[in-house]
Amino acid sequence: MPPSPPGPDAPRRYRPAWWLPGRHLRTLWGRLGRPLPVVATRRERLETPDRDVLELDRLDGSSSTAPRLVILHGLEATPQSRYARGMLAEAARRGWGADLMYFRSCAGALNRARRLYHSGETGDLAFVADHLVREFEHAPLVFAGFSLGGNVLLKWLGERGGDVPPQVRGAAAVSVPFDLARGARHIGQGFARIYEASFLRSLKRKTLAKLEQYPDLADPGRLARSRSIYEFDDAVTAPVHGFRSADDYYARSSSLGYLAAVRVPTLLLSAIDDPFLPPDVLGEVRAIAARVPALTLEFVPRGGHVGFVMGPPWRPFYYAEWRVAEFLAGVLDTARVPA
Repeated sequence: MPPSPPGPDAPRRYRPAWWLPGRHLRTLWGRLGRPLPVVATRRERLETPDRDVLELDRLDGSSSTAPRLVILHGLEATPQSRYARGMLAEAARRGWGADLMYFRSCAGALNRARRLYHSGETGDLAFVADHLVREFEHAPLVFAGFSLGGNVLLKWLGERGGDVPPQVRGAAAVSVPFDLARGARHIGQGFARIYEASFLRSLKRKTLAKLEQYPDLADPGRLARSRSIYEFDDAVTAPVHGFRSADDYYARSSSLGYLAAVRVPTLLLSAIDDPFLPPDVLGEVRAIAARVPALTLEFVPRGGHVGFVMGPPWRPFYYAEWRVAEFLAGVLDTARVPA
């Protein structure tokens, strides 16, 4: 479990680790250098209305009425994703229950349905939220989304507006690609192309496996020729999920267009040096948030993408997970669900 100083000893301001200079080291440390946080969970599979399966890694809370945290991961994450396990560990430290929701095909096995997942797919999140509302009738629910998962979370909150279940008390979204089109262009520039290449390898491998299930799902030639996230989304993500093109998919799925309708108290934590997003997008988010009381912004100059590492190299501290939990704990302290 990552070090998480409780109570008055916890940090109040983010100070980037001096030994991780540059946005790319701050981004890569979580994937390549951070040990996997250890937390005991159990796997549960939920049958979806379209006869597919959603998988959850579940952490039991201190009681049936303890707060319950729903965690949404980023693009092509796996059960070994450090930030997701770290978020589970932070929930465990506080006595909360938690559910790490895997997007379809990300839990270790290919899903069954004639589809995968994407940045604007909110139906599965709504399905899981409704399931938890029924299962934990008297427990407040809070949500944390990272990267793609943050986009999904914000889009869902914006779609629902004030019409969320009363148990839903707060949310936090970290390193969100608020504008998918500009993010897709940005990740294809300079050193950031290493991230794009890594994502493409995983997405192509998964799509080839999916074509064995459904040979007519996508054009194998266009898949093979895809050399960027945009080209992959245009060849696979968009047609598989009912969009006309990558541009149509990005326009209809970007959370930037849904922020104004968010009514649940929500923290947006991002770094201006995020290599996955041009900084001018965060300026647009600021302008929207200025008119939305539910949104709390914390945009720091240096943090990378889902990085936010503090402390010395012999005792790193993962600020994003602590800050998300602190924000959500504050929401729970000021607004409790009636028993």
